[in-house]
Amino acid sequence: MSMKIERVARTADGLVRRLGTRDPWAVARELGVEVLPRAFSRQNGAYKLIMRNPFIFIRSDLDEVMSSIVLAHELGHHCLHRREAEIMGGFQEFNLFSLQNDRLEYEANVFASQLLLSDEAVLECVELGYDLQETAFALRSDVNLLALKLDTLIAEGHLLLKHPHAGRYLAPGREGDVRPEDGGARRAGFIS
Repeated sequence: MSMKIERVARTADGLVRRLGTRDPWAVARELGVEVLPRAFSRQNGAYKLIMRNPFIFIRSDLDEVMSSIVLAHELGHHCLHRREAEIMGGFQEFNLFSLQNDRLEYEANVFASQLLLSDEAVLECVELGYDLQETAFALRSDVNLLALKLDTLIAEGHLLLKHPHAGRYLAPGREGDVRPEDGGARRAGFIS
């Protein structure tokens, strides 16, 4: 695992240990981050510092699962990129989890996968023989976030198959996205 991604994983894991929860809403409260709904038309979320106070804005029409994923992603920016946010004036997510040549977005995604998905829960689904979609559904997640989590587990030495994740997944309204509520159409194994 690269040193940067290892640091991201350690940061998220340390936060879970310290706070005793994976609930991003509870984490935000404990960290003193104000979370506010917004009627965004194009973006899913934003992280801003206003007079040195952290705010996360979440698109108000997202479902519960997506709201939690967006919040965990924005918390990744808070925990990992606060300095950059001060310089840049914050982060706006138009295509949430865009992985195309953007280190900060990738790190926020890995943070979200570590915060929301415990190693034990993912590995239990693997042992039960669940495929990628079934695991995402069981864990109330997204297949692409789960694929990032699997990358981390593989880098830690777990013998699992690598699953590709889309470069720009979870963009609003993309046709063909597989979401937990879809039940998943494609079967894919885990163990190598």
